[in-house]
Amino acid sequence: MKTTISTPVNHPSGDKRLQMLDATIKRHQYQQDALIEILHRATELFGYLELDLLLYIAHSLKLPPSHVYGVATFYHLFSLTPKGQHNCVVCIGTACYVKDAPAILASLENSTHIQAGETTPDGQISLLTARCLGACSIAPVVVFDGAVLGHQTPELVCKKVGEWQHNGTK
Repeated sequence: MKTTISTPVNHPSGDKRLQMLDATIKRHQYQQDALIEILHRATELFGYLELDLLLYIAHSLKLPPSHVYGVATFYHLFSLTPKGQHNCVVCIGTACYVKDAPAILASLENSTHIQAGETTPDGQISLLTARCLGACSIAPVVVFDGAVLGHQTPELVCKKVGEWQHNGTK
């Protein structure tokens, strides 16, 4: 019987992103204390951390899945669902909270028809919250696609998000 030699595939699934994630895990020598760095890399590669990916990381690092899930859900930088094309993060830390962050968040939820932590059905906008962004002196703070803007009002944030909704790319 004749055997054929096939080209080796570095990851059984053939997914190059998993191959790159494996390289990151190996570079960290499978150390459990590198979990956050590995989750960051997984987020860079996949865009978000779906349950199967968290289980894969837990297995690779020999950690309980509950521990990996707990870390992934504790930090606001990690998302378990795909993010929208545009991201709006409302700070709800103490300084922002007392300067009307709840009204800003309520206005955004009303205008986008989604709740904090969700993405619009068209995938355009994700509405998120953060416990504190560390920009208390310019509270209330909202982050639009990575740009931190202070002294926001419900009207200002709804205008910005409205531009995203109507223009699609702004």
